[in-house]
Amino acid sequence: MSIILPEGLTMRPPTIDDLEIVHKLSLAHDLALYGEEDTSLEDLREHWTALKHDLARDQRLVFDQAGQLIANLYMERRHVKFFVHVLVRPDYGDPRVSDHLLELGETWAREQMVQAESGVRLTLNGWANSTDQDSLQHYVRAGFTENRRYWDMEIKMHEAPPLPVWPEGVELRSFVPERDARAAFEMMEAAFNDHWGHLPGDFDEWRHHKIERADFDASLWFIAYEGEQIAGGALCSDGSQSWVDTLGILRPWRRKGLGLVLLHHAFGEFYRRGKHTVVLGVDSQNLTGATRLYQRAGMHIKRENISFEKELRAGVELSTQVLTV
Repeated sequence: MSIILPEGLTMRPPTIDDLEIVHKLSLAHDLALYGEEDTSLEDLREHWTALKHDLARDQRLVFDQAGQLIANLYMERRHVKFFVHVLVRPDYGDPRVSDHLLELGETWAREQMVQAESGVRLTLNGWANSTDQDSLQHYVRAGFTENRRYWDMEIKMHEAPPLPVWPEGVELRSFVPERDARAAFEMMEAAFNDHWGHLPGDFDEWRHHKIERADFDASLWFIAYEGEQIAGGALCSDGSQSWVDTLGILRPWRRKGLGLVLLHHAFGEFYRRGKHTVVLGVDSQNLTGATRLYQRAGMHIKRENISFEKELRAGVELSTQVLTV
């Protein structure tokens, strides 16, 4: 390690008992940057308790001399991509903390990459909001390069959205996790295989992140069928913000209006519940043209996040890069 922590700071792995103090750190960051909460306590709990996440191996907390939390380092491996996220208290100005933690994250990734299959390209990945100059600069200092921009888009409804008009033969069915989870996962995997950067997912991990949450609401998962075939779906959640977490349409049902109808249905359900602002995330260069769909639905860009990567090993790129016919 070439960058050391400032004198007087200490570092250790977290335990689950540290979850609330890290959420307070996250909330302070969100309020300083966005003016609202972006990451809930339940969001953090879901990541900390992920099936393959090891708190002792994959996270570090930094404290000052008074015992106050200064920073959190979160590391995660997803197939051939390694992710590192550094969160530093907004009023702490010494860049050596973020630089040290990012360097530590790269060391961790290089130790983990010995388990990866040979011949494939491996990358270290991170992200920052486009207005977060401190975070943007620390990625640049560490040798990362920008590779994509993502948008959070939102709609603010001042009146009820249009009633959904379903394509002929298509209907919604209630989502029952015990019966429908596997089919919903496979549908989203097939739909998102056409999205840039996609890699095959794991059903158990997906179920943990999406369904095994204290705030999961099956009544906000809208799955469209034509006969016995799933055509697409909108998987939504309602916490500190109302989200369309995932919208996926299978190829045979694209360009038939189903995506817009699912959005109208989701917006209408949120509106009925008294939630008039709805958010979703999208790749700004989405290969399937989703940004145009969301704009037609009345959504606009709320904020922009920049994705960074650093190549750890050259090789065959396994993630989706182009839309194949």
